Parts: sequence; C-alpha cells; structure tokens
Amino acid sequence: MTPRRPLRRLPRLAAGAALALASGVLPAAPAAASAAAPQPAPPVVALPDLDIPGYMGTWYQVAWFPNRFQKQCVSDTTATYRRVENGVEVTNRCRTADGRIDAVTGLARPLDSRIETRTDGERLVPARLEVSFLPTWLRWLPVWGSYWVVLRADDGRYAVVSEPTREYLWVLARQPKLAPADEVASPAGRRIRTARRPTRPT
Repeated sequence: MTPRRPLRRLPRLAAGAALALASGVLPAAPAAASAAAPQPAPPVVALPDLDIPGYMGTWYQVAWFPNRFQKQCVSDTTATYRRVENGVEVTNRCRTADGRIDAVTGLARPLDSRIETRTDGERLVPARLEVSFLPTWLRWLPVWGSYWVVLRADDGRYAVVSEPTREYLWVLARQPKLAPADEVASPAGRRIRTARRPTRPT
C-alpha cells in the first residue's frame, strides 16, 4: 500500500488538522491481519449532495497533496467558482516564486451526477464533478479530471476535495487559514503532533 503523502505548505498545526479532515473522509486501509494479506482501502465517497450557490465564490487553498500542475505555486493559491450555463467556471490563481500571479480558467461539469432545482436553490446530486482546463475548443478531448467534494463544514467554512484514486486532495477554506476550532478538533489533535511540515516545492 502506498503511504499517504504529506500535505503541502502548512504550519504544523494546520497541517495536522487538514490531515485529520482528510482522514475522516479518506480512511486508510484497515489493519492487515498479516503483512502478506493487506485489506483494500474503502472507496472514496462524495457528499450525497452539494449546495451549488453556497459553493460558488472564492476559496483559499490551505493544504494539498503535491501535484505536477501546481509546482509553480508558492503562495496565495485560490479557486473561484462561478455558475455558468454549461456548468461551473473555475479560475485558479497563485503566486509564483518571482512574484507573478499565475491564473488559469477551466470548466467543471457534473460527473455521473445531476443538478436538481429545489426551493432552496440548485443542488448537485451527488457532489461529483469533472474539470478541464483545456481551451474551450479542445474540451471535446477526454482530458477531464475528477473533482469530488467529500467533506464540507455545515456552515461552509471549509471543504475537502479529492477523487477516486486518492492521488489528489485539497483542503479549501473561506479564509486564508483554518479556524482555530478546526485546527484542534478531535481527531486532529493526534495528527497535529505527528504531521510533518513539508519543504517548499522545487
């Protein structure tokens, strides 16, 4: 079984909280009866539904699993979502090492899910999307990545996004840092003591 990678670019306290949030929705495989017979990890599960209007707007990336397409980012990473006719417009921004702002805009659309219009607004059922950052004229190509919202605070102050393979994970918040209550909530305390502060991406 591949070890879980450390979350990037957080102080130890917040990194522990983010790991705990991720652990709650992306549980590790159960303890194996023997080294020769490890048990498979339970599947990643998206939220049963997502309040689309409540998810729109700007989110701050407070933790993530390292990935090749964010190697240029060193700080100030945000994702801004805007409802459009054919899905959700996604604009990702970050600051690079030379101080520039790097930005890319893509489209997210339902993936094996549907949009329901209810009295309280639109809901995505379940909370599964796929996203492409290719130019509009190339989006017919099958180059779309899964984007599943697997956890969201009741009041919407943070969310955790992943996908079925567990290769990617982001912890997003409405503020640049997680609230203190989220950083120390159980079982985060145990994770805080063991989370490793990662080095800056190269």
